[in-house]
Amino acid sequence: QVQLVESGGGLVQAGGSLRLSCQASERAFRNHDMAWFPQAPGQEREFVVSISWSGYYKVYADSVKGRFTISRDNFKNTVSLQMNSLKPEDTAVYYCTAGEQTVAGNWMNLGNDYWGQGAQVTVSS
Repeated sequence: QVQLVESGGGLVQAGGSLRLSCQASERAFRNHDMAWFPQAPGQEREFVVSISWSGYYKVYADSVKGRFTISRDNFKNTVSLQMNSLKPEDTAVYYCTAGEQTVAGNWMNLGNDYWGQGAQVTVSS
C-alpha cells in the first residue's frame, strides 16, 4: 500500500518557522527520493526541495535556499521540512511526494498515488 501523510502545517507570522513532517508507507518510501511541492491558490504545484534515498543529495529551489532544510529518517520512513524565515509568498498547501531526482535536475513523479493529502501553511504579513 502506498500512503503519505503530511503534518505540521499551520498559521505563522512572517519571519517565523514551521516544521512539516511526512509519514510514508514502506512501499512509498524505500529506495525513493522524496520531495516537497507547495501549491498556492490558483497555481500549479511547484518543486522546492528534494532529498535522495541516501539523504546525501539535496536539491533546493532558489526561492527557499538558506531558509528551508529537508531531512529524512530511513528507519521511521519520514521526511521533514524545516521552514525558517517564512514569507507571505510561502503560503500554500505543501505536498509530500516520492519519486526520482534525475541527474539532469528534473523531478520524475511515480504517479498520483505517491502524493500526500497536503498540509496548509499560511504566513501572515
